[in-house]
Amino acid sequence: MAKDSVTFGPRPRYLVDDMDPGELKEKLLQCQSGPIKTSDFSIGHRGASLQFPEHTKEGYLAAARMGAGIIECDVTFTKDKALVCRHSQCDLQATTDILSRPELAAKCSQPFSPAEGSNGKASAKCCTSDITLAEFKSLRAKMDGANLKAKSAEEYQKGTPDWRTELYATKGTLMTHAESIKLINSLGLKFTPELKSADVAMPYNGDYSQQDYATALIADYKAAGIDPARVFPQSFNLEDILYWIKNEPEFGAQAVYLDDRYQGNRINPGDPSTFSPSMGELAAKGVKYIAPPIWMLLNLDGDGKIIPSAYAREAKKAGINIITWTLERSGSLEGGGGWYYKSVKDAINNDGDVMTLLDVLAKDAGVKGVFSDWPATTTYYANCMGLD
Repeated sequence: MAKDSVTFGPRPRYLVDDMDPGELKEKLLQCQSGPIKTSDFSIGHRGASLQFPEHTKEGYLAAARMGAGIIECDVTFTKDKALVCRHSQCDLQATTDILSRPELAAKCSQPFSPAEGSNGKASAKCCTSDITLAEFKSLRAKMDGANLKAKSAEEYQKGTPDWRTELYATKGTLMTHAESIKLINSLGLKFTPELKSADVAMPYNGDYSQQDYATALIADYKAAGIDPARVFPQSFNLEDILYWIKNEPEFGAQAVYLDDRYQGNRINPGDPSTFSPSMGELAAKGVKYIAPPIWMLLNLDGDGKIIPSAYAREAKKAGINIITWTLERSGSLEGGGGWYYKSVKDAINNDGDVMTLLDVLAKDAGVKGVFSDWPATTTYYANCMGLD
């Protein structure tokens, strides 16, 4: 975007003001007046989902205006195999107004069920593959959230966390994958689409494989004439990454392996002997980008100082670029919203420590980009430190 159209807004300065006194704070204070420019270090996580409904036109534009150089579209598919932007194949009940639309709510995989008894939880499961593209486009996005104590569908949809806002949820324009490409391209920015698992919701009797899905995602960029160097396709499934590397090498060269091996304790970020495959083995397979959650990249030394984890050191040693997620995702640090920073929670004192974490991630762990729910924060840091 044009230089004069990128703005920090008040939040980054609020965070800097909240930092403990020190050299980093003084340096960041000197950067408040700019210069301000877009940075690839700043990645819009589903747009700007701290305050805007995720994966919407409004959220993408907000991320761009906050200087995000790369914007994410999580790619799911409709009943008629159209690719659209939603975080999960089956999250429409929490991220759209589908439960307020009886004719569409009736098509959900699992219709709304109210909470019953003291321990019962309300539930619903509405997938993009339950409805057609035309039906999907008729929905309006809302802030992600569900009230699990709800007795009605209307109550169920009122579950936005209290540290977010409904202020910008009055429009919530949903987008197809192709529409997101057109918009992001018009802004001169880069793309990071995430492929999901086709097995989560498969209405085609096996006639739509994971490889078909992976191919379709890349095909949308080819159809739009997008330079592969501007695209960072992502997946938690290593096989998807390897498929792109082999079959779509121009796009696969920047494919990002989202590492969720922490689930089920399959990996200990402090013990390289648990890394299977190892960083060296991943590099040998052609993996050039890896993206774990923030906490996997950080640790505390004996003096309680935040340092890079063994995971971060091993990735750098293997020559693998690191991207991480997600800054400002889980609410105020002072209010206990620190899941993404849990490995260093004993060193976190205030909301301003977000900037300290960014500094360690960039300078010590060597992270190339950070997904953020409020891209202005990462853009402010990147501009101050001269990160493109």
